[in-house]
Amino acid sequence: MSTVLRPDARIFVAGHKGLVGSAIARRLTAEGLTGLITRDRNELDLRDARAVDRFFESERPEIVFLSAAKVGGIMANASCPADFIRDNLAIQLNCIDAAHRHEVEKLLFLGSSCIYPKFANQPMQESELLGGHLEPTNEAYAVAKIAGIKMCQAYWAQYGKRFISVMPTNLYGPGDNFDLETSHVLPALIRNFHEAVQGGHDEVTIWGSGEARREFLYVDDLADACVFLMERWESPEIVNVGTGSDLQIMELASLIGAIVGFEGRLVYDRTKPDGVPRKLLDSRRLLELGWSPATALEEGIRITYDWYCHQTVLPE
Repeated sequence: MSTVLRPDARIFVAGHKGLVGSAIARRLTAEGLTGLITRDRNELDLRDARAVDRFFESERPEIVFLSAAKVGGIMANASCPADFIRDNLAIQLNCIDAAHRHEVEKLLFLGSSCIYPKFANQPMQESELLGGHLEPTNEAYAVAKIAGIKMCQAYWAQYGKRFISVMPTNLYGPGDNFDLETSHVLPALIRNFHEAVQGGHDEVTIWGSGEARREFLYVDDLADACVFLMERWESPEIVNVGTGSDLQIMELASLIGAIVGFEGRLVYDRTKPDGVPRKLLDSRRLLELGWSPATALEEGIRITYDWYCHQTVLPE
């Protein structure tokens, strides 16, 4: 174990009940780290600056994984842009500044691949940041995440703070959000196909043309990459985390349909937006450090679908 993630280090995983935060907590626990600090939303509202400051003052975390965020799919982002930019800016401002003032040793900020321009060169290198217009359907969220990146870089430049930023591709896995109003495409497809099979339906409608291409990373692989980078990355430059391969949404739908057991017809609603035409990250910066993902897409979807089927109550 590195000198950063010491066995007794006090480690705050912000957003530990979310998809990413829960995976990071699992990964750290598996490493035998005993100093994890967690708070759910009822215990600590990260949008409340005074509450966050009191928490950092009393708990004195040494390491912070900032994975807390307000997230959602195309519908949620397009419907509530004010909520997405306000909540995410507040969370980031409060946690990053408190980490600075209370002498946190190192902080890892989780960004998103949506920070890159809509028509960025593919695969998207870290240098594409701020190189063009953003995708309008998630612009508010992307602007907030870009602000988080720049805040970490500014604190590094002015104060020498070891605040690093990680840009994951599209994520999925156990603990994902399956609410059809707010979920991303992969969990939404799992739920739609599952309910079609359970209901005996012979048709499933999918938003968009199905031609957009996306890259997907199993969330436990991201958690492994975050621990890897917390131990080894010492630079304010951002780091992409992806698999290096993508597929069309129609290919993804066919794969999920086969795993779930749906044998009906797929209908593509072209009146709905596709979002960015393609999102594939160039992850060579990370891969050249010696990290690589361990979970194939089909395997990860099977694990995720099994987890979904064992939930006794569907998300509201």
